[in-house]
Amino acid sequence: MIYYYLPIVLTVIANVFYHIFQKSIPDNASPILSLIITYLTATLVSALFLFFELKDTSLLAELKKINWASLALGVSIIGLELGFLLAYRVGWNISIGALIANITVSLLLIPIGIAFYHETLTMQSIVGIALCIGGLLLINTNMG
Repeated sequence: MIYYYLPIVLTVIANVFYHIFQKSIPDNASPILSLIITYLTATLVSALFLFFELKDTSLLAELKKINWASLALGVSIIGLELGFLLAYRVGWNISIGALIANITVSLLLIPIGIAFYHETLTMQSIVGIALCIGGLLLINTNMG
């Protein structure tokens, strides 16, 4: 059971630090250079992890398993990183910006999950979705 929640715990912890570090990038630093440094660091750390992962297989064998989605993910991550960096620079609060973005993304993923991945919604999920929409309306009303 604990192994089911560990990936989400890792995601939550990493996401908290992600937003703290995004907000901590100096306003006068080039956003593009910041992304380059970020991804050079991520590449080095990932290469280190890969070194330990490739005990029973070769790099070439693993490369053959990669498809277009890894490249598309890289492009989408740049948009994600740049979007948050610029949002914080124009004055979004760390407590509200991420909340609005993540709830909105979650709401947009609902029809995608249903249509393409055959996911289903329970009545409990529908109530939760309604509460999220209500929360977004309250936050946005409060901001104006």
